Amino acid sequence: MDNLKSFLNPDRLESLTSTGLGLATNVVIAIIIIIIGLWVAKRVSNAIIKMSKKHEHLDDTLFRFLASIVKFLILAVVGMAVLGRFGIETTSIVAVLGAATVAVGLALQGSLSNLAAGVMLLVFRPYKVGDFVDGGGSFGNVEEINLFTTNMQTFDNQQIIIPNSKIWGEKIINHSHHPVRGVDMRFNIAYEDDVQKAREVIQKVLADHPHVKSDPAPFIEVETLSERSVEILVRPFTDGAHYFDVTYSVPEQIKAALGKAGMATPYPQTRIIMSKD
Repeated sequence: MDNLKSFLNPDRLESLTSTGLGLATNVVIAIIIIIIGLWVAKRVSNAIIKMSKKHEHLDDTLFRFLASIVKFLILAVVGMAVLGRFGIETTSIVAVLGAATVAVGLALQGSLSNLAAGVMLLVFRPYKVGDFVDGGGSFGNVEEINLFTTNMQTFDNQQIIIPNSKIWGEKIINHSHHPVRGVDMRFNIAYEDDVQKAREVIQKVLADHPHVKSDPAPFIEVETLSERSVEILVRPFTDGAHYFDVTYSVPEQIKAALGKAGMATPYPQTRIIMSKD
């Protein structure tokens, strides 16, 4: 009976009521903070993703990654605010999270370098999906660019997955960047052959080829005078889509045309003179 009277003491009831109201208030405010935080995080994340439509030269993957980072940061602030409403000290939690972040960063140095390189590739766009690229020690058609790797398909139908840091840290040759490409090839004729005639033969082959452009005009000039022959540099121009067709079809056609015109390609010869003592 005494315990009941003590529990029903007006001062104690007022204290319990005050504590309950305070807890209920904190719960309501925490719920409101969470709802507003989730709404803000979603709106900001969607706004960042929509920005990709205004910047067509940037990849959607980059904006989605940035949106995820911003959303995570907003939710982290919301979580800290909720914990603070209940009187939980957040300083120590922040310190622990900071130390954990540093530890994870040290453990994932390679992955983070690939991530940083992936962001740079997506921002500066030295190549895009569908380009023929020579980078990271490999050459092929770019199939996918993500934050950590670049996937290529080689001409013998193999898939190559290259870490972005390896590509970003080396020379990148994008064979598809310019719509028109020049194709360098060299041919040798003998000194006794007529250079002008050889030029006309080569010009005829290029003019008959369906993928060689007349504008810009092909470049056909003597480049080197070697010990045994005259070397002619030939540079026809073609659309990027036909680069390899021109590269592998024209030399054979020019060689055959020069031979038919009586200008066979010189080759090294060794003369052995034997005398009787």
